[in-house]
Amino acid sequence: MAVKIGIVGMNGIGNNHAACYKEDDLADVVGVCDIVKERADAASEKFGVKAYYSLKDMIENEPDLQVVDIATGGIDNGSWHFEPAMEAIGCGKHVLVEKPLCNDVREGRELVAFAEKRKVYLGCNLNHYFTPPAAKAKEYMDNGRIGELVYCLAKMGFNGGEANYAPAGSGKIKGHPYFHMRAFLTHPFSVMRHFCGDITHIQTFSDRPGFRRNAGDVMVSINSIHVKFANGGVGYLLSQRGDAVYGLGGWWSLEVAGSKGTFTIENCVEKVSFWEAKKGIAPISVQPEPEVTDYGTGDFGRTFNYRLRAFLEDVDNKVSFDQLRASGRDALAVLEYVHAVQESYERGGEVVRPQPLPPFHGDPVILN
Repeated sequence: MAVKIGIVGMNGIGNNHAACYKEDDLADVVGVCDIVKERADAASEKFGVKAYYSLKDMIENEPDLQVVDIATGGIDNGSWHFEPAMEAIGCGKHVLVEKPLCNDVREGRELVAFAEKRKVYLGCNLNHYFTPPAAKAKEYMDNGRIGELVYCLAKMGFNGGEANYAPAGSGKIKGHPYFHMRAFLTHPFSVMRHFCGDITHIQTFSDRPGFRRNAGDVMVSINSIHVKFANGGVGYLLSQRGDAVYGLGGWWSLEVAGSKGTFTIENCVEKVSFWEAKKGIAPISVQPEPEVTDYGTGDFGRTFNYRLRAFLEDVDNKVSFDQLRASGRDALAVLEYVHAVQESYERGGEVVRPQPLPPFHGDPVILN
């Protein structure tokens, strides 16, 4: 039976989610909500559902509503997530929040704790690893073909360069030095954690190029981040917001190397390559031939369909809370990493240990 959904925030992301749900036989959007009446009305007409102008009204008038999809934005693309998510959880509704979970780590901690207390699903749109290449790469890991983690290299951001630069006009971005960190680093950190596990140490060297400084732009847009994983592996994340043109691997690339093999994913949805660490590889200048799976697509937009479908499946199947994919806890973990990056930057590049997640108490029904 289709899951009944109400969407809050009918700007770009909200309309994107609504379009994805319209294609999905497991989704039944029963209402759209926005405090800007024109946006709610336009989405209502476009998707053929009732418009609401407050979440309270939508919940009260849609008694069968199961999921509230929070697609609002705000400062750092996340400051308007906390209040509607808390309201929906307080009414016993499952919630999917657009990334980042919140733009304030303290609010993120409170949100996750409240969802656990109310025993509802809290998911986040960590869509970058809901792809065929990521699934194939995870198979390599689960089948033991990577072995013990040695390193993880992630490069993720925006193509650009000085000639393409224009100062931000939006109040959600302009004047906020940590916009790129808070609005975007959730994505690469979530991918690194998906494959390599929890991060225990973080150090960043971050800055902004001269053309931003000359324009009075305060955004710390270049982030060179060194990490250590709980399993002993090391990692590196390079992210920038249109300050240069990316080279090999495109705007999104990931390389995970282990004692038995290495895989790379290029352009998120494009292809995955695997190199097996066979005995007798020599000389060092000779690269073994990889096993390449090319999916022949550059359609990043499908990641939204894949991720939203996964959340609906988990809700419909009533999975245990610890099995929820891209959960609020997962989103909080990467929010803690972003907070640690900011702290490391403010301390001049000191190593920072992100706050660990609170203990998971477990589902008494499942564990009984």
